[in-house]
Amino acid sequence: MEDIRSLAQTSLAWPFEEARKILHRLQGKKPDKGFVLFETGYGPSGLPHIGTFGEVVRTTMVRQAFSLLSDIPTKLYAVSDDMDGLRKVPDNIPNVEMMREHLGKPLTRIPDPFGTHESFGHHNNARLRAFLDTFGFEYEFLSSSECYNSGRFDPMLLSVLAHYDEVISVILPTLGEKRRATYSPFLPICAETGRVLQVPVVERDEKAGTIVYKRDDGKLIETKVTGGLCKLQWKADWGMRWAAFDVNYEMSGKDLIDSVKLSSQICRILGHQSPEGFNYELFLDADGTKISKSKGNGLTIEEWLQYAPEESLAYFMYQSPRKAKRLYFDVIPRAVDEYLNSLEKFPDQPLDQKLGNPVWHVHNGTPPREELPLSFGILLNLVSVTNTENKKVLWGFLSRYSPGASPETMPMVDRLVGYALAYYRDFVKPEKHYRAPTDKEREALQDLVRSLKKVENTPEAIQKEVFEVGKQHNYTNLREWFKALYQILLGQDEGPRMGSFIALYGIDETIHLINDALKK
Repeated sequence: MEDIRSLAQTSLAWPFEEARKILHRLQGKKPDKGFVLFETGYGPSGLPHIGTFGEVVRTTMVRQAFSLLSDIPTKLYAVSDDMDGLRKVPDNIPNVEMMREHLGKPLTRIPDPFGTHESFGHHNNARLRAFLDTFGFEYEFLSSSECYNSGRFDPMLLSVLAHYDEVISVILPTLGEKRRATYSPFLPICAETGRVLQVPVVERDEKAGTIVYKRDDGKLIETKVTGGLCKLQWKADWGMRWAAFDVNYEMSGKDLIDSVKLSSQICRILGHQSPEGFNYELFLDADGTKISKSKGNGLTIEEWLQYAPEESLAYFMYQSPRKAKRLYFDVIPRAVDEYLNSLEKFPDQPLDQKLGNPVWHVHNGTPPREELPLSFGILLNLVSVTNTENKKVLWGFLSRYSPGASPETMPMVDRLVGYALAYYRDFVKPEKHYRAPTDKEREALQDLVRSLKKVENTPEAIQKEVFEVGKQHNYTNLREWFKALYQILLGQDEGPRMGSFIALYGIDETIHLINDALKK
């Protein structure tokens, strides 16, 4: 344990770098509450998406790294901001007209358009929790509505009231002139309409714990700030929550850097140290636009898991968190193969390299040992050439390629076969476009057939022959030769390592495939 902890102290893997920041902040001492608190927030105004999952899994990776560096206990709170008023109806839900009638109300006080839960907020919270539970995260789920309504936030809400002028002095310089004139950190919940109101506060009584606000119709209303009768504007809410829970670490998107600064100031005004943090880059959709929960323009968690194992999603989240990345269907095959490659390397790596291998962080130091004789990309191409939807057909090729291979002996490969079939059906098959060979390519393919008839049936020997044929036919850039093979034989611009693919598919079958292409 001491050896691995010592190596973790100098590891360049970003979760260890983050964990060391927390440990340095604490000066190695256990917080008064008895544990280090990690927090991640969730805005349930739209259906859960991968960006939300990414924040939880990355925070979990830092938490795991911290637990290797220190014996101080840890907890993770997954907090839903479900007291927020619904500002717009998401595009990707049913019963849109019904939802419009409830705009402005807290999410947990709006009927569930899906008809399965007591409110829209409860529905989306359940969706998030169901996935987090499926993935095996260790966390404590907290509802902002429950914290407000139960009185858990009451002491800090009264503190915000007591420091009212200091709090608004932080926020006002960031607002336009019109908004400054009416700004208040408190948002009352209207007793008549149930809506969250953004109205000016004209009086406040710290001793009584009340404010008087001016409604749009000019009527003055007095209300307590506690007991769920008011909520806070979100920047004040964030800082208050950090103080109420004594949060030690929370990461957030790059678009919230300024908000983190403001919320940190408010947390300090309330007498608490703001948490350590990390700003990650945002995910982009197929067109390079920021992913939005309400637009539903990115991948959902469920969609990724139709086409790839959950471990590959965690791997994708680990990689380069400070770099903006496209998060669309076409990134899945590469993420799967990079994950599998890292998994294959892990057992033979020295300990310091293991700590920097993404699969250490995906699996909390104990990645599984799997025999993986081929890549996901090659499986996809096997599906493509065989044009089958039958697992048994593919296992016929696999068992010939790797004697003794079966769904029982290689469960991970069996899962990948299922994912490859689904991905091919939905994304590869509709885009396939075969072309006929040119005269030059026709001659090269004929030579390739002759070479394959004589070659030893190993991936290395076959790959060497494919290279040699390309060189003999004056392909100065061999990438052009391989691209031609992919387009003519597979109907796509990119493809697998041909030696491995031909060994898997079979030499005789490949010769037949080439001869069919030559007839075009």
